[in-house]
Amino acid sequence: MKWRGRRTSSNIEDRRGAGMRAGRGRMPRMVRVGGGRAGGLGAIAVVLLGLYFGVDLTPLLTGGAIVAPQEEVAAAPPPSDDPRAQFVGVVLADTEEIWSGIFTGMDLRYRPPNLVLFDGQTRSACGYASAATGPFYCPGDRKAYLDLDFFRVLERELGAKGDFAAAYVIAHEVAHHVQNELGILPEVSRLRAAAGTTEANQLSVRLELQADCLSGVWAHHAEARFGSLEPGDIDEALGAASRIGDDALQRRAGGVVVPDSFTHGTSAQRVRWFRAGFESGNPNSCDTFAAGRL
Repeated sequence: MKWRGRRTSSNIEDRRGAGMRAGRGRMPRMVRVGGGRAGGLGAIAVVLLGLYFGVDLTPLLTGGAIVAPQEEVAAAPPPSDDPRAQFVGVVLADTEEIWSGIFTGMDLRYRPPNLVLFDGQTRSACGYASAATGPFYCPGDRKAYLDLDFFRVLERELGAKGDFAAAYVIAHEVAHHVQNELGILPEVSRLRAAAGTTEANQLSVRLELQADCLSGVWAHHAEARFGSLEPGDIDEALGAASRIGDDALQRRAGGVVVPDSFTHGTSAQRVRWFRAGFESGNPNSCDTFAAGRL
């Protein structure tokens, strides 16, 4: 992905190194996943797989009912001497320009999210976030949360390599913000609250596949507007999508594949919907809730 030397977003909250306190003592730091060594899939890694892209947080929220005290960190561009943060800033800036243009075409105003960089643990309006939670979007404060070490997990534990696979993660969380701005996320939360477990999971699958499709829409316009794609980039995104399907993750964790427990969709479905968004570049192609076949 061609990203160096381009504009970075100013909507970054960098909480790395800030730590977090509870009462008189310091909150215990969670074990870091994907740090210096890539080990087997321990308990936290399994939790990470289950919560990949934050789906166990985002769809369950009903208007941000779970509220925790939040840290106040001024949003600013990422440091120029931090290439990983710079990369995140460039991708976030791309999403801002692209979704602002798309919303304008719908006679709507796009309010971009803040993206919080943290290490170890931090607070959100949806509760505590940790490295084991994985990236997620919190509608309660309209912010996406990301521990940069997750990219190492993405590559080493899940085998999803390349910078565009990482860009796909960011675009997916921004897609949840787009859903929130359009009123889709609160409506799905309302429907899930009144549904049984199986039906609620099916709604989550459609929500996540729509976010995959919207990520593809972003990739389409990123190439058209910025020429940012390089050979192999789309394969990286599709590879990431195929590795984080519910069926693939359940097999990788050593368990039995249980379709009724799916909250993301299968590998094939995630690839199919990302490709649909990328090929069309049109959010109208992402109506997973009306689709007879996922």
